[in-house]
Amino acid sequence: MSVAQTGANVARFIIIHFAIMALLVAPASAQNRADAALDPLSPMDEMSGLGVDWPDLAMPDIAGVAPVEEGSAISEARRYSFVIDGLAGAERAELLSRFNLLSTLRAGEGKPANAAQIDRRAREDSDLLDSILRAAGYYDADVEARVETGTDNALTVTLTAEAGQLYRFGDVQVSGLDGADQKQRELRSGFMVGETDAVSADKVILNREQLDAKLKSSGYPFAVVSEPEVVVDHDTQSATLSMNVETGGQRTFGQFRLSGNKLPFDEKHVRQIARFKSGEVYAQEDVEDLKRALIATGLVSSASVEPVAVADGTTADIAVKLEPAKLRTVAAEAGYGTGEGIRIEGSWTHRSLIRPEGAVTFRGVVGTREQYLGGVLRQSNFRTRDQVLNTRIYAQHQNTNAFDARTVEIGGSLERQTNIIWQKKWTWSGGFELIFTDEKDQVGTGLSRSRSYLIGALPLTLNYDGSDNLLDPTRGYRLGLRVAPELSLQGGSFAYVRAQLDASAYVPTGKSVVMAGRVRLGTIAGASSGALAPSRRFYAGGGGSVRGFGYQAIGPRDIANEPDGGRSLAEFSLEARVRFGAFGVVPFIDGGNIYSRQYPDFSGLRYGAGLGLRYYSNFGPIRIDVGTPLNRQKGDTRVTVFVSLGQAF
Repeated sequence: MSVAQTGANVARFIIIHFAIMALLVAPASAQNRADAALDPLSPMDEMSGLGVDWPDLAMPDIAGVAPVEEGSAISEARRYSFVIDGLAGAERAELLSRFNLLSTLRAGEGKPANAAQIDRRAREDSDLLDSILRAAGYYDADVEARVETGTDNALTVTLTAEAGQLYRFGDVQVSGLDGADQKQRELRSGFMVGETDAVSADKVILNREQLDAKLKSSGYPFAVVSEPEVVVDHDTQSATLSMNVETGGQRTFGQFRLSGNKLPFDEKHVRQIARFKSGEVYAQEDVEDLKRALIATGLVSSASVEPVAVADGTTADIAVKLEPAKLRTVAAEAGYGTGEGIRIEGSWTHRSLIRPEGAVTFRGVVGTREQYLGGVLRQSNFRTRDQVLNTRIYAQHQNTNAFDARTVEIGGSLERQTNIIWQKKWTWSGGFELIFTDEKDQVGTGLSRSRSYLIGALPLTLNYDGSDNLLDPTRGYRLGLRVAPELSLQGGSFAYVRAQLDASAYVPTGKSVVMAGRVRLGTIAGASSGALAPSRRFYAGGGGSVRGFGYQAIGPRDIANEPDGGRSLAEFSLEARVRFGAFGVVPFIDGGNIYSRQYPDFSGLRYGAGLGLRYYSNFGPIRIDVGTPLNRQKGDTRVTVFVSLGQAF
C-alpha cells in the first residue's frame, strides 16, 4: 500500500467518525438533510495537507554517514572503530574502565553492524558516559556522539566528552551516631565521606556498606543504615548528604534456636562448631563463618543462620534452620601412568553413619599394579572445631618391579586438615600404624626372596601452606615435614626413623604464566636398606616424582636390574604453567635419584623433561604429562605418559 493510499484511508476514517458523532447530537431534521451527504460509500473529496511523511529508511540518522541505495541501508553491514575524546585528568583511567565494561560500542567494535545498529549504540553509549560522569561528580558533563566515514569507507564513532566542573560536598550529616557512646563515635569516624570530597556515588555507596558491615561486626546486629539522600545545587556546584543510622542497641550472643527437618546433629554440636560463645559481643563475621561451617559438614544442603532479638534488649539469640543433604555418595576415578599401568578406584560413603559427622567410607582399587579393599571411619569436628579423628583398616596387594607385597594395616590418626572452604596455613597429624606385610623381592636372576614383617609406626606430620589455592596455586609456597619412628619385627626387632621434607613455590611471571618448582628430600636413619621391608624404602620415578621415567625406575638396581630402593632420596621439579582459557600447556623438567646411604649426596641425578596439557575443570585441573628421560639407561622407556586429576605438585 502506498503512502498516499494510507493517508486517504486515515482521512476517510476520521471523517466517518466525526460524521457519526454529528448524527448522534444533531436534530432529526438536520440528520435527514445530511443523510445523502454523509453516505460512507460515496467518494471523498481530495484533502490536501492531511497525513505525515513516511520515514526514509535509506537515510539513517547518523551525522556524516552518506546515504546508500534504497532498500539496502538497514541490511548493509559495515565495520567501525571507536574513540573517546576528552576526559583528561587523573580519573580518566577509572572512568574509562567502567565505561568499557558496559559499552555496547566497545563490545561490537570491529564486528560488522548496520547503520541503525551503530546509531543506536552511539546514543546508548552517549547516555552511559554521561551517567558515569554524573556518578563521579561531574553534573555539568556534556557528551556528544558523531559518526564519520573515512577515505576507505570505514566508520569511526567518536564520543566527545566535556566533564565540566567537579561538584563537591558542602555538608555531610550522619545522624544516629553522635551520642555519648565512644564506640558509636568511632563508627561514625569510619564513614569516610566529608565536606570538600567529590560527590562520588561510588564512594558514598561503598562507605554506607562499610558502615553497615562495621556496625554488625561491632555488636549491632539490628542496625539499619538509611539510603543516603544527596541534594545537588547547580548554582554553587556543590551537594549536601544526609543519612540516618538506627543502631538497635549493642547485643551479645545468646542461645541457639535450632529448627529444620531430620536434623543431622543437635544444638550441642552446633555450639561445638561455632567460633563464638554465649556472652561474647555479637559479630556478623562469626555468624557467616558458622553458616559456611555447617554447609561444609556435607550433612546440610542449606543453612539459615540469623540473629533474633531478645526482649531483654542486650542479647541476640541465633536462629539456625537446617535442611538435610543426601548422606550417601558413590564416587569413582581412573588414571594411567607408564610403569604404573591403569588404576581404577571406586568408593561408597555414608557421611553420618555414626552421629554426629561420623562418615564411613568403603574403598576399592583395581589396577595393573595394585588391588585394594578397605574402610575408613572419619569423625569430623571431633571434640572441637576442625579436628578430625580417623581410623582405618585395609588389605592391599602391590606388584611392582621393586617388590610384590601383600599387606594388612590397622591405623588411626588425629589431625587438623585443610579444605577448599578454609585453606589453613598450618595443618598437622599424629597417629599410629600396625602393619603386617609379606613381601617378595629379587636376590638374583630369576630368584626371589619372601619375608614377613610386623611393623609398628608413629607417623607425625606438620605442614605450612602459604599458597593462594588448594588445587591450582598461582603464588606463594608450601612446606611439609613427615617424621615416622618405626619398629620392625623380622628376625629380631630393630628401630629406625623415616623422615621426608617437601617444599614447593609458585611465582606468577605474567598474566597467564606461573613458574612452579618443588624440592623433596628424604632419609632413613637406624637401619640398612637390606633390613628394611622393601615397601618401606624410598623410590623415585613416575607421575608424582621424576616424570620421563617409569614408576620406581630410578635408583639402585638389584642383580636382575630391578629397582631396589634406598635409604635417602633427592628430587626437584621445575615447570611453566601457561594457561589460555580453560586449557593450558606445561613444559617441565624433573630430576632426582635414590641412594643407599643415609643422606643424599646429589650425585648421578637422573633428568626427565616433557610437555603437559591441562584442562581446568570446575573441580580442578585434569593433567596429561608426556615425558622422556634425558639420560636414559638400560631398561628405561623412551616415553612416559601420566594422566590424573590436579597439578603435579
